[in-house]
Parts: sequence; structure tokens; C-alpha cells
Amino acid sequence: MRAGGSEPEIRKRALGFLARREHSAAELRQKLEARGYSLEDIQSVLARLRDEGLQSDTRYAEAWVHHRIERGYGPLRIRQELREAGVDPQLAGACIEAADVDWTEQLRGLRQKKFGRKLPVDYSEQARQSRFLHGRGFSADDIRRLFRNEE
Repeated sequence: MRAGGSEPEIRKRALGFLARREHSAAELRQKLEARGYSLEDIQSVLARLRDEGLQSDTRYAEAWVHHRIERGYGPLRIRQELREAGVDPQLAGACIEAADVDWTEQLRGLRQKKFGRKLPVDYSEQARQSRFLHGRGFSADDIRRLFRNEE
């Protein structure tokens, strides 16, 4: 472990990360561990930051959801990214639900922005578009429904 890794030093480093952008507690823990601080000290600092309202997984998840929606990502991808960031799956689901997005309209707009208004005329082009949309985090059922309803 890091020599001289006092809690004030850990707190300063954590606040530096939080000053740049919101972080989940798991992300902060990982970044601080990578710098050699003891897990016990890290957890103590993170608990205090959480109690003081300086770190919040809820705030992080809400910001992440809105940012990714603006970038054209779907609910499956957003949920996966939040899970990778260490956010509780129930919290992630609640934040996605609270975003109150018409995912069908989001999907339709993304397809049109990327591929134009004209629908694919052959299976290979539809499959290519479907792969892109699936990679963006939309379910296969929603994508099939989109192509059926657009015809």
C-alpha cells in the first residue's frame, strides 16, 4: 500500500476526480486503489463524501442516463454501462425509467439520422442497420417492430 496515504490526501484526490465530473463510488474506489491507497481508508473517505452529499451514485446515474440519451444510446446499453460503473441495477433501472423517454421515437430518430428516411430494401441492409441499432442499446424486438411499423 501507499506510504503516507492519509485520509485527507485520499479525500483531496477524490474531490479532484469529482470536480471534473460525477463518479460512481465504485469508480472512485477503483481509481484510488490504483494509486495504492488502502481499501479501508478509501471506504472511510467515500462514506464521508457520500454522507456530505459530495458523491452520489443517484446523481451520477441520472447524469449518465441523460448524457447517453442525448448521444442516441438505448436503454440496454445505458443499463450495461451503469452496471460496469458499479451502479446498483435497481438504481440504474429507476434512473432510466425516470428519464421518461419515448424509446421507440429515440430508435426511429437514430435510424433516420444514421441511414436516412428511406427504409432498407433488402435483408442485408436491414440486418446491417439492425446490428448498428442493437449495438447502440436497443432490443431486437424493438428494432424488428420499428422495421415492421415503418413499412
